[in-house]
Amino acid sequence: MTEPRTFHNLIAGSWEEPRSGHYLENINPANRDDTVGLFPASGAEDVERAVDAALDAYARWRLTPAPRRAEILFRAGQILLERKADFARDMSREMGKTVIEAGGDVQEAIDMLFFMAGEGRRLYGQTTPSELPDKLCMTLRVPIGVAGLITPWNFPMAIPSWKTAPALICGNTVVLKPAEDAPLSAVHWAQVLQEAGLPAGVFNLVMGEGEAAGAPLVRHRQTRIISFTGSSEVGREVGREAAAQFKHCNLEMGGKNAILILDDAPLDLALEGALWGAFGTSGQRCTAASRLVVAKGIYRRFLDRFLEMAQALRIGNPLEAGTQIGPIINAAQLERIEGYIQSGEAEGAKLRLGGRRCTQGACAQGWFLEPTVFADVHARMRIAQEEIFGPVVSVLPCEGLEDGLEIVNGSGYGLSAAVYTQNLATALRAQRDLEAGLVYLNAPTIGAEVHLPFGGIKQSGNGHRESGPATLDVYSEWKTVYADFSGRLQRAQLDTQSGS
Repeated sequence: MTEPRTFHNLIAGSWEEPRSGHYLENINPANRDDTVGLFPASGAEDVERAVDAALDAYARWRLTPAPRRAEILFRAGQILLERKADFARDMSREMGKTVIEAGGDVQEAIDMLFFMAGEGRRLYGQTTPSELPDKLCMTLRVPIGVAGLITPWNFPMAIPSWKTAPALICGNTVVLKPAEDAPLSAVHWAQVLQEAGLPAGVFNLVMGEGEAAGAPLVRHRQTRIISFTGSSEVGREVGREAAAQFKHCNLEMGGKNAILILDDAPLDLALEGALWGAFGTSGQRCTAASRLVVAKGIYRRFLDRFLEMAQALRIGNPLEAGTQIGPIINAAQLERIEGYIQSGEAEGAKLRLGGRRCTQGACAQGWFLEPTVFADVHARMRIAQEEIFGPVVSVLPCEGLEDGLEIVNGSGYGLSAAVYTQNLATALRAQRDLEAGLVYLNAPTIGAEVHLPFGGIKQSGNGHRESGPATLDVYSEWKTVYADFSGRLQRAQLDTQSGS
């Protein structure tokens, strides 16, 4: 076997070794014998250099006309489109997502680049009449400075694009710290931006572990924006640190998402949606449907068919055509999921499927867990309240709409929720009353589109949004401009002519 390739940080346009000289092994979670590469174990000194580079570049980048910034993003989208297949295979190898899903991840980054390139000719402000004569009033979006971006491993190119593209189009510069479990996709992302013509220092990449590299980025006095996607526990600490320095802070965190399936649901469609929502990306999505709340009138029929469909899912090498369930990201996460399975059994939930590691055949060298289904789950059990982040789903019975809504909303999270019904009035009541930032009618809890806001409430977010024009508020400030051409002193409120 050949020696694994060694990768470096991107700082001020150059690929640099970490100051520590240490590297982290990235292991293919489907095959522990396969080392994807060696990636920098960066620390505070590397972060300092990257932020300095971004700060230096900001002075020029903020003055680059937004349409010119947009042209670079558009070229990056074109390059990414040409290399989609190669990048998808590399992504599948480094973090275990099936190659088809990995292609969707890359496509989402392409879509985001093209969408935000369009915003380069908008970035609209407002003009409004003044209360005084011979005076013009307007608002403008202006950049803020250096954006520190911290991204997870489960969408290793899509989520960096959600953060990088709007930051750049608004005129900010960037330091990205990707998850240590999926750094190769971030390297590809950086290479594409560099090849598209992004000036040196405008985008910087620093790889490493969260405490060593992510925490210094959050604390750094010169990062004026922090955008974090990850667990609610870590997000809480990020938010506190950012608030202490009055930074813009966007927190995109966990979910305990539910699909509510009512008596009149289109059953075949609901089953397909529940299967995809629960087991897509092996349940390793913040929007995964880890709770299925099913009306008692169809509960047993739904459960029997769902178990049959889940048992038929093909688990194995995510690079092989036909694979539907890939590996868990690493050994620690697999053990964490197994702890929840033990908890569910101890609390009295009925383990109807899975719950065991898959260690045979294509699974022999990886971290695999069989699709796992608990039935007759009570809403207050840990497996129905806490984010598991794996292929584990709880099926809960409910009496109908009102009881179902109470169960769905009885979680500390509020990211994504869905309802299946053929009754228009029921659907409209559900979309109004479901406590979630994303609501799906007759569709699963996963499948966001880049031109719409993405984010949750309660423990799932802090009120800001990714994607769509709404995310521009994270990466820009409003500047209000008053232009008085009267040639005399006019005092708002004091010299206003009321007509009385």
